[in-house]
Amino acid sequence: MTDTANSTSDKTPSFEMTWGSSTSSGYCSDEESESEFEQYFTARTSFFPQNRKPNVKVNKQDEQTECGKQELTTATIQQKVKEYNAQINSNLFMNTNKDGSYTGFVKVQFKLARPVSVPPPKKGSHDGGGRKAGGVKRRTSFYLPKDASKHLHISSRTSAREVIEALLKKFTVVDNPAKFALFERSERHDQVYVRKLSDTEQPLRLRLVAGPNEKVLSFLLKENETGEVNWHAFSMPELKNFLRILQREEEEHVKQIVQRYALARTKMQETLAGSTPG
Repeated sequence: MTDTANSTSDKTPSFEMTWGSSTSSGYCSDEESESEFEQYFTARTSFFPQNRKPNVKVNKQDEQTECGKQELTTATIQQKVKEYNAQINSNLFMNTNKDGSYTGFVKVQFKLARPVSVPPPKKGSHDGGGRKAGGVKRRTSFYLPKDASKHLHISSRTSAREVIEALLKKFTVVDNPAKFALFERSERHDQVYVRKLSDTEQPLRLRLVAGPNEKVLSFLLKENETGEVNWHAFSMPELKNFLRILQREEEEHVKQIVQRYALARTKMQETLAGSTPG
């Protein structure tokens, strides 16, 4: 698969620039850690659920849109490719092949709330594999720019899982692909619908049926929220960081509760001290 990069500034974010950029507030390097493992700003910054926006409807995984239900014959594919190419104002055309397949571009927007991990910059103290002299694997974590996007040139046979893996490879992200999922987003009747694609669905087919209008259909790369956390998908440094996050949150909540009761107690004691018996 080939790719054409695109972002809000029409330029693929540079990892070298991001490492030193003030916009990467989630950046955390192993060089700053005194422990054996790297400190991560990873999966969750809070373990308390957040409410979803009311104007976004999340479809169940088996509720495909009309784009995913249509059966396409060879003649239909050829006609739709012609119609698709006639509607776009760029050179990101679709092309049909003799074997009945077709190729084209899909744009994927990154909607990640968590940082991603990449190999650290090569330095004299590290070998080519991103390891310290002691053999401990090192990573660098940072937030991707908001609304960054990327065009991928794929085949009609390319699955959603393969698209995810290709995106991670292009950005040299070393996180487990199982942490991410591809979603389709559509706008209908003043409602926004978001549906998680199954691993075997074919994004280019959905793009062809929907046409090039991104309000009708667009693709998002998001964290894979399954309702239950698959802790086995995380590395040991990440799991240790989760424990640190839980401990900090617990200590903060305990502190707030103690302060609340202490304030109430003080006010009651002041009231008692100023009151006249009887």
